[in-house]
Amino acid sequence: MHPKIASISDDSVALVKRLLNETAQRVDEHLPRFLPEVGQPAQQVSEAMCYSLLGGKRIRPLIVLQSAQSFGLPADIAMPTACGFELLHTATLIHDDLPAIDDSSLRRARPSCHVAFDEATAILAGDALIIAAYDALAAQAHNDGVSARVVVQVIAEFGTYAGATGVIGGELADIHGETVGTNRELLEYIHLNKTAKLFEGAGRAGAILAEASDESIKAIGSYCRTLGLLFQVTDDILDVSSSAETLGKPVGVDKQAGKQTYPALVGVEGAHQYARDLAEQAAELTDMLPNNHRFWRGLVKLVLDRWA
Repeated sequence: MHPKIASISDDSVALVKRLLNETAQRVDEHLPRFLPEVGQPAQQVSEAMCYSLLGGKRIRPLIVLQSAQSFGLPADIAMPTACGFELLHTATLIHDDLPAIDDSSLRRARPSCHVAFDEATAILAGDALIIAAYDALAAQAHNDGVSARVVVQVIAEFGTYAGATGVIGGELADIHGETVGTNRELLEYIHLNKTAKLFEGAGRAGAILAEASDESIKAIGSYCRTLGLLFQVTDDILDVSSSAETLGKPVGVDKQAGKQTYPALVGVEGAHQYARDLAEQAAELTDMLPNNHRFWRGLVKLVLDRWA
């Protein structure tokens, strides 16, 4: 039984969809502020950065902005940090698609960066987006209402969640996982680090900027970490049940590459059940948040229903 999930209204999901669309538009308007103007002979790297940023759900920026607002900071004040998370996320997608890693030719319904340009440009564009992400995070200090002290804290945590103890470590474990049999402990490590930690970092960043209490920062972090785990499990499910046209990226590649996934570990129905359990946990964790419960619960249902 999943009573919390069953109690989430369609109106809550509709609210999240509306905010996601509005946030995507606002983020897209602000992202160019944090992209360098590059002339010849290096202009191609700038073109590759802009190309790769097109499209995308912008769910991580949405989490930053809504977290800030939930703890009393107007959402738009946190926009530089929200953009920073999107810049980094896009960089990870560019590098993830490279022939040396996942060798994927399609991303966001378009040719992947290394296909549209070339492999060297894609590597450098990803590198440049990571640097641009830190520029965006640092620019947050110029906004009234946010102290430099909390901006430094966000940057420090960002490095932890994005680096070898976070996304990069999870990526390497994902590659290693292709060479060994299905292993629950390894799979949990991959999902936590490759995906969930950036969700957690986004939630914590908004709360830190709002100067929320340590207890509140921990609460939003726990919720977002669980949401991130749910997001990755649903991603695993979609890889075996959806289409490239729907997802905007190739499907069936996880099984072909021998990836560590929940459908491989416990079967598709077992993965569905695990996703429902995670969604219930995330919904329960919203009780620890001070307000904005309708949004946070609707977001859980939206992520869960990606494979419905």
